[in-house]
Amino acid sequence: MKRKETPKLALWKFASCDGCQLSLLDCEDELLAVAGAVQISHFLEASRAVVKGPYDLSLVEGSITTAHDAERIHQVRRASKRLVTIGACATAGGIQALRNFKDVREFIKIVYATPEYISALETSTPISAHVKVDFELRGCPISKSQLIETISAFLNNRKPVTPPHSVCLECKLRGNVCVMVAHGVPCLGPVTHAGCGALCPAYNRGCFGCFGPQETPNTTSLSDQLSRLNVQRDELVRMYRGFNAGAKPFRRESEKNEE
Repeated sequence: MKRKETPKLALWKFASCDGCQLSLLDCEDELLAVAGAVQISHFLEASRAVVKGPYDLSLVEGSITTAHDAERIHQVRRASKRLVTIGACATAGGIQALRNFKDVREFIKIVYATPEYISALETSTPISAHVKVDFELRGCPISKSQLIETISAFLNNRKPVTPPHSVCLECKLRGNVCVMVAHGVPCLGPVTHAGCGALCPAYNRGCFGCFGPQETPNTTSLSDQLSRLNVQRDELVRMYRGFNAGAKPFRRESEKNEE
């Protein structure tokens, strides 16, 4: 009887802070179970050892910000049977997508003494803008439990079970008082994807939108409500231009308030 081969798992980094890869290392006991179920074949954050593909599952962190990376992501896609993007950078362009609203060449001139040596694209884009993505796992950083669930799901040929609802439901489940209704604190919770456990509202702070827009978010209605709380248009622009500034619903709402 032919022995079943151990699935190969690869993790790839593009423009990012490495926080989502560290989420896997932070899984501790759960990581041992993952390591026992797969062959971690490419994970430079953890080991220099590299096993050649093809890979059964690739996890990709980071956005595309250079021509070199725009080519490299196609190489990763060709070597991967399934490709999952993890984190705000890979799913929405990340905080670096703020460059998309300005001229990046001006930033380069200001920051670098010899800007002619810097090679960068005009925009920071998510992985899905370049190759086919099988699943997007949102967050900045991602949820450890959602990461383990996603890996387990793909190894067992099923769809990952991640919450489609907003942070507001997480607040209700946690027993939080609504910071916007009770205290007039601006909050992106009604339009933000669940996953953080309503961390900020639990400490009487408004949601910053770390997990990006939920499915079919009504950003127009939220902006109207925030305006009633005396949030000015320039403040609305800043609220939507955070970790997920490049996500379409947030980008469009910020542009609308900038006009």
